[in-house]
Amino acid sequence: MDLAFLHPLYDHQGPWASVYVDLSRHAEDTAHARDLMAESVGRELADQGADEATCRAVREALKELRHATDPHGRALFARGGQVILDTPLARAPLRPTAVHWAPLPHVSPLLELAGEDPVCVVAYVDRKGADFELRSALGSQDAGGVTGRQWPVHRTTSSLDWSERHFQLRVENTWEHNAAEIADALAVCQEETGADLLILVGDDRERRSVHERLPKRLQGRVVEAAHGTGSRLLDEEVRELREAHVTARAQQDLDRFLAARAPDGAGRASAAEGVPALVEAAREHRIDELLVIPDGPDTHREVWIGEDADQLAVRRTELKTLGEQNSWAARADDALLRSAVLTGAPAISVRPALPDAEDRVDTPVGGLGALLRWK
Repeated sequence: MDLAFLHPLYDHQGPWASVYVDLSRHAEDTAHARDLMAESVGRELADQGADEATCRAVREALKELRHATDPHGRALFARGGQVILDTPLARAPLRPTAVHWAPLPHVSPLLELAGEDPVCVVAYVDRKGADFELRSALGSQDAGGVTGRQWPVHRTTSSLDWSERHFQLRVENTWEHNAAEIADALAVCQEETGADLLILVGDDRERRSVHERLPKRLQGRVVEAAHGTGSRLLDEEVRELREAHVTARAQQDLDRFLAARAPDGAGRASAAEGVPALVEAAREHRIDELLVIPDGPDTHREVWIGEDADQLAVRRTELKTLGEQNSWAARADDALLRSAVLTGAPAISVRPALPDAEDRVDTPVGGLGALLRWK
């Protein structure tokens, strides 16, 4: 998951209000019920020690959602009387509301609630061109398309004489030309939308021809759906393809992590796990990718942070040794995610690759691990 959208949360010091709300029950929720929820969240924040200005800002933002049609929910982050970030969720939270008041924004739930349901472009391909559709957890919308050469696209049944064979060759050339145009247009569409997954729909030959012509950088993002020309994918089919993609990607990252545990020729491992090792890696800006099992035993372990992302330690006295006079206790997952955001490292929940995570001994220790970069 690219964490760049979280940058505004680290432009200011905390404490922070972090609120996750479930908006998926449209039929049951009335505007009055949403107002009651907003008041309840405001009271809970106040009970946790939040200032009145921030409580009021969160209450007002939640009341503005009284008629929202979000299919899943929202996450709001506020401080100093302002809501700094309000982001839609790709799936509903486990609880109707979750409220946190802490020195750092509590962003680790976003790895699963906002980042594990990839945006995809569905390309409905035929011999004359393609229509593109953008699909996400928030719905679907038209994403354009491409029209190729319209003639000739159909073979004749005879190929006995020279003129017929020449015509068949022109048909082949039209198909090849159109496949290349579709691949080019799909690559542009992916870049513009930031889609994580490309789904090709159509007859076997058309799908394969387009797939082969896509840039190498996109090959790992492509799946093919065996539907005939003119067929449309059902929401359930798209959901299953997205889930399979998420699981495969989590498994790839986990496999890379497990392989990186072994020391190289210089005796250095390219993976770290456990809070002390990860804190040290974060201080030295060596986290290349953060792996998290949400709610793992170490995710809520207390660490100490200073004002800057590389000012973190397992013990408060360590920060003083490093010259930091101001320090606060924070959750380990949120402290490490702050470091990842500000050093440009992505993060991923590897839970999809661990259906029996509680029985595994080869997962990141305590639910936190990292692939490392060495300077």
